Amino acid sequence: MVGRGGRVMLSVVGAMLAVGCGGSSPRYADQLTGIHKIRHVVVIMQENRSFDSYFGLYPGADGIPMKHGTPVTCAPNRVAGSCMAPYPDHQDTNIGGPHEAGAARDDIASGRMDGFVHALQAAPIGCFYVNQPNCIAARTFVREGGDVMGYHTGSDIPNYWTYARDFVLQDHMFEPTSSWSLPSHLFMVSEWAAKCPRHSDPMACRASRDLNSVAARIPKKRNDPLRPSKKGPIFAWTDLTYLMHRAHTSWGYYVSAGAQPDCANANVSCAPVPQDAQTPGIWNPLPYFDTVHNDNQLGNIQPLQQFYAAAERGGLPAVSWIVPSQNTSEHPPGRISTGVAYVTQIINAIMRSPDWNSTAIFLSWDDWGGFYDHVVPPKVDQYGYGLRVPGLVISPYARRGYIDHQILSFDAYAKFIEDDFLGGQRLDPNTDGRPDPRPLVRENVSILGNLINDFNFNQEPSRPVLLPLHPNTTLIH
Repeated sequence: MVGRGGRVMLSVVGAMLAVGCGGSSPRYADQLTGIHKIRHVVVIMQENRSFDSYFGLYPGADGIPMKHGTPVTCAPNRVAGSCMAPYPDHQDTNIGGPHEAGAARDDIASGRMDGFVHALQAAPIGCFYVNQPNCIAARTFVREGGDVMGYHTGSDIPNYWTYARDFVLQDHMFEPTSSWSLPSHLFMVSEWAAKCPRHSDPMACRASRDLNSVAARIPKKRNDPLRPSKKGPIFAWTDLTYLMHRAHTSWGYYVSAGAQPDCANANVSCAPVPQDAQTPGIWNPLPYFDTVHNDNQLGNIQPLQQFYAAAERGGLPAVSWIVPSQNTSEHPPGRISTGVAYVTQIINAIMRSPDWNSTAIFLSWDDWGGFYDHVVPPKVDQYGYGLRVPGLVISPYARRGYIDHQILSFDAYAKFIEDDFLGGQRLDPNTDGRPDPRPLVRENVSILGNLINDFNFNQEPSRPVLLPLHPNTTLIH
């Protein structure tokens, strides 16, 4: 298959990978080399943690600046007239801070990276997400600086640190846009976030960062994705599933039932909104894409139980995205321990699967959640990158105990998928056959690293590292 301009869209190997439900045919398995040894990509996306909040003390990583074991940075608390340094926080339930575009700007503070307490104190105070007995206590908590400067240790999250030790930790993974969950998830599946006035007219879409008005149009109750609300948002531009469908590359988007993990207005607190595979929403935006409807791919959006079933029988699609519910997301007030157990269960299921030896797991957190990080985000365009988040690569071919210092974003996930399954075709208006007005091709930005550097395809495949769902930790419940 050849795209506009004569670009080859599927190599011979790519065509081999497109065969069958699982993304490849077993009879070709022994012939695959390099990146094409990966026949299943699984993206697990959690919620609201900065790199420093989870791996700030990880040995060898670009973590919290220290001198003799003491942090040398702090964030001014203008209310208390003091400066708050990063500190160990062993609480299982955190509060975090605002995490929309304005908060990102305040946190970054012109590159000083010291606006986290100020951004929290400037935000409206709500009570839904505050683990305090009443709003008076909540206000006191905020005046004192909240927990945005807190960080967790390896003894708090031993499973995550074990994955980092046995596989790959990425210490310069950045959210693709300096905003909250909805824009971040749109970038994850489409490399863009925009507002569109009408269906089937991608050229009319215009880039946007916060999308609060778009999120407000998403129904607050269960809705049949075959007939989305006429008042719901329109995502008319081109997403990655369009390229995969055209290349006969299988995919699945798996949604955990419960409540949505984030607020429709990107604030710290809000009332819960129901979520399942039949509920288009902040974390399940694909039902609103014209391409998904036009290609009759809505059936690929499924409950998480279907992923477990596919893993057990060795039938994972070529590409899987997995999103949690509020309870399992690690988004305040979700417990960290519950999120770790959920992620561990997914990874254990993959490692027990017949598909383990041909799978790459990319684990990250969709935005920083208002938590402290000391690294200034690189500037790619007017919308990104956003603040730094943790990133892990888990695979039998992942380099062992490797810390990847490349500049990365979720754009790198799309780039890897395109290189593995689509012959290098990009979401490029000039070559993908479906033009839209996105300002640049994110996968080709010069500063973006390549995830292939996290793999050694010549090594003996690593054995599964099955971990307990509820390890002993220093978390305080």
